[in-house]
Amino acid sequence: MKAAQWDPHQKKIVVNEVPIPEPEESQFLVKMISASLCHSDLMAMAAEGPPGQNVAKPVTIGHEGVGRIERIHPSAEGKGFKVGDVIGFLYIIRSCFECEGCMVHNLHCKTGKQLLQGFTADGFFSEYALADYHNSIILPEGLNPKTAAPIFCAGITELKPGDWLGVVGCGGLGQLATQYAKAMGCKVVGVDISDEILATCKAQGADAVFNSRSNKNYVKELLELTGGGVKAAAVFSNADAAYAGAPQIIKLGGVLMVIGIPANPLSVSSMDLTLGKFKVKSESTGIPQRMGKAVEFTAKHHIQPEVDQRKSLDEVQHMVEAMKKGQSIKRMAVVFE
Repeated sequence: MKAAQWDPHQKKIVVNEVPIPEPEESQFLVKMISASLCHSDLMAMAAEGPPGQNVAKPVTIGHEGVGRIERIHPSAEGKGFKVGDVIGFLYIIRSCFECEGCMVHNLHCKTGKQLLQGFTADGFFSEYALADYHNSIILPEGLNPKTAAPIFCAGITELKPGDWLGVVGCGGLGQLATQYAKAMGCKVVGVDISDEILATCKAQGADAVFNSRSNKNYVKELLELTGGGVKAAAVFSNADAAYAGAPQIIKLGGVLMVIGIPANPLSVSSMDLTLGKFKVKSESTGIPQRMGKAVEFTAKHHIQPEVDQRKSLDEVQHMVEAMKKGQSIKRMAVVFE
């Protein structure tokens, strides 16, 4: 099969012929329908793998995917899935999915056997991939499998109807957050440095958008619009400047939500925290036990990611270059069928 792999020696994505993987305990072999690119993939390439690990051989990238079950390991039989099911899935394999660590995030599994697909194990930019049944859910009707892959990447903080959410970084996941927040009855203000990206966010329901680069008065205008600031500012950008500016738009006692992963450590004022000016929370994909409710909500409210669909794995390197240059307006995905 073909797979788009990060080659640490050539420092680029190459499409290689690799063997079709064999499902292990608790796993399915999945024929991929779509796989989408995330900023986290770029971080892994820049670091040549997770911290403390030197990746000496190519690894298939991608941790956002949707596919059709092709084969089921005997240990995964009778778990509510069958060959032919279209599933979405998370990207950590070989964890136990039940220990104290796994209840926080499967990367904290106490067994120490967990692997992160797309980073320490082969990911989803390939014709076939592996998925653990614990991590999988049958895609509800109404969710397009060609564009649903980004749904399985990030989350946002809890808000009440009428609250203002600040979406800082209005690319693919920021646009999804806008749709989720509107479905929850919240008001949304988007902040980005690209007018084109902001226009896409506005089209997806944002009540207001601000260009933080070209509008020098955006903080003042945003505070006036929201009556003192947003209840939560969810930062989907990985830029240091995005995190530096976010506290300015948060209402007193609000939340700074850490989702985008910058290369440098996060810098916040300890005085602001001790005085209760704002709190800091963070979220990732969550754990499989919470996935069903999230996917059900997504389908119920007809939330659909805006996806730039590509037709070939040969385009993945171009996708990576576009994301690095900030030229991607929406999520980019390879659609296999």
